[in-house]
Amino acid sequence: MNPTTFDTSGFPAAYAAPLTGHFRVLPEDFIVDELMDFELSGTGEHLWLQVRKTLANTDWVGNQLARCAGISGKDVSYAGLKDRHAVTTQWFSLQLPGKDDPDFAALPPEIEILAQQRHDKKLRRGALSGNRFSLTLRNCTGDFAAAQSLCQQITQQGIPNYYGEQRFGHNFGNLRKAERWFADGVAPKQRTQRSLYLSAARSWMFNNILAERVKAGTWHQRVAGDVFMFEGGNAWFADDVADATLEPRLAALAIHPTGALWGRGELDTRDAARELEAEQTARFPIFCAGLEKQGLKQERRALRIQVGEVGFEVLDETTLRLAFTLPPGSYATVFLEQLGTFTSKSVPVQ
Repeated sequence: MNPTTFDTSGFPAAYAAPLTGHFRVLPEDFIVDELMDFELSGTGEHLWLQVRKTLANTDWVGNQLARCAGISGKDVSYAGLKDRHAVTTQWFSLQLPGKDDPDFAALPPEIEILAQQRHDKKLRRGALSGNRFSLTLRNCTGDFAAAQSLCQQITQQGIPNYYGEQRFGHNFGNLRKAERWFADGVAPKQRTQRSLYLSAARSWMFNNILAERVKAGTWHQRVAGDVFMFEGGNAWFADDVADATLEPRLAALAIHPTGALWGRGELDTRDAARELEAEQTARFPIFCAGLEKQGLKQERRALRIQVGEVGFEVLDETTLRLAFTLPPGSYATVFLEQLGTFTSKSVPVQ
């Protein structure tokens, strides 16, 4: 097998990014708050904890909570992974049937419990409404006025829904491991690793489909044979050439074009949209075959996401603060790439 050469130049941005600078200089330069829409019952065998973590990954925090509670890590749940190199707030749930609330005094200093309450259900993956970000960008150069104007344009048009580079691992390690697994047939022993490598392969092909739409300027527009997804939902539907409401709904960000998440079955797209997807996925035959062999089925992901509540604040002549919200499964680093070239001054993004 000749290993695939993965492009290190990144995927094209949809906007003329006018800035350069640094991010993640300090942990508090990258703040993420999980947005949840629920009411806790106050009773039940599941203890829900709102946790603020600093420079720590979500799995590690979950294991620390399990250790203090004297339970298995498998009995700790969370809605989604949060950035390690940041200060982030998110919810966890611990299944504690017949047990009192644990003493969390022995938690490491990176973990702070902000709130806790009992509930009758566990916290499930994906059960969040979005994430709110506050990013401080330092040593910035470029046209600040143009960047502020661009933020308003992004509010109106959205941004490409790329998977962030952290999905692929340091130096594309997750992609390379997925390729070796599919080629030699020896699966990773840990379920979390298998899931990670499958997601990386699938996400890489999606990003390549989206990149072609960005180059063509159609990532937010209708293409013959497209499949659309409702804003805030997962259901999709095929293009109907007789439907005169599609264009206004696209312009209003009520629906979005979608791209393929590869798996078994036929592509849902037709005509030009299908031709583009077939051409891009055919570039990665090992990934296609491996994903199908593992039983994944064809799914769709929106090519565009809506960005909410964009704030742009100039702190001094080289420092900016951005505030915005993103839906689940999207990446703040992808938003930054639309504004400019920003490098992490203190730690690499993984």
